[in-house]
Amino acid sequence: MPTPDPLGRFPAVRLRRSRRYAWSRALVAETRLSPADLIWPVFVCEGSGRSEPIASLPGVERQSVDRLPHAVAEAIELGIPAIALFPATPAERKTPDAREAWNPENLMCCALRAVKQAHGEAIGLVADVALDPYSSHGQDGLVIDGYVANDETLAALAQQALVQAEAGCDIIAPSDMMDGRIGHLRAALDGAGFERVALMAYAAKYASAYYGPFRDAVGSAGALGKADKKTYQMDPANGDEALREVALDLAEGADMVMVKPGQPYLDIVSRVKREFGAPTFAYQVSGEYAQIAAAAERGWLDREGAMLESLIAFKRAGADGVLTYFALEAARALQAG
Repeated sequence: MPTPDPLGRFPAVRLRRSRRYAWSRALVAETRLSPADLIWPVFVCEGSGRSEPIASLPGVERQSVDRLPHAVAEAIELGIPAIALFPATPAERKTPDAREAWNPENLMCCALRAVKQAHGEAIGLVADVALDPYSSHGQDGLVIDGYVANDETLAALAQQALVQAEAGCDIIAPSDMMDGRIGHLRAALDGAGFERVALMAYAAKYASAYYGPFRDAVGSAGALGKADKKTYQMDPANGDEALREVALDLAEGADMVMVKPGQPYLDIVSRVKREFGAPTFAYQVSGEYAQIAAAAERGWLDREGAMLESLIAFKRAGADGVLTYFALEAARALQAG
């Protein structure tokens, strides 16, 4: 046992004093998490009155367009500021050129119109721009001579972004990782009178093993097969390269940037926020969610505790917001105190 100093003041500094009570811990908390920090990714399927569970994402469902306004109403009530929509396009509508992506009556556009008509400006609508939900090969861009072609893909992405903007999208979120796509999309949107539509760039999107459940959810896993996306998504070994990607996207007109996946790349989130000071988001991707959900199902983790701890980690690293499948659940827990 340590020997006290002559005045009996050992130790003079006791950090545990501020940890003793819940109120004192709240008083000195350095990082805050609220529902306003969350963006809810929502999967959309065809049909009416449908809600389809996703086996690899326990607790997450695909919902038909007619069910969306009711689901989104809860998000609004909970204080969630935005949702991100992802379509599960039927296989028969997928083609090598992914032309369904710019069909103004596709699932994405119908979903955008339905939510916008029901809720107006009460919640922000984020729309993914990439070809993988619509391509028969599962790649994010057009495949020419066995290679995902960059410049040819840009024209397709612009057409996709324009129909989404026309349908009521507030934030276009390109996840394709083609070079130059932010500048190309900004020019296309501005030229069509959509200068108020924001761009959230998936600026540092890694070729990750954590995307599997998402690909199940949108039905691209089977199309992709044993192929990969390493020629355009980032190498997990690289950090400095992420800063170059972010710098390019901001210079081309991105309003906000994203790091994806999230928790395995918290160092990148922190570096991006410190380097640029721009609005920075992280995507807690499907594999991250599935790990917590599966462990909790087996009693290996406390679901709510692990969920909230994982989300506060994003904020502590510097993220301004988090896309997470836990959004509704986390917002309920935060409101309950």
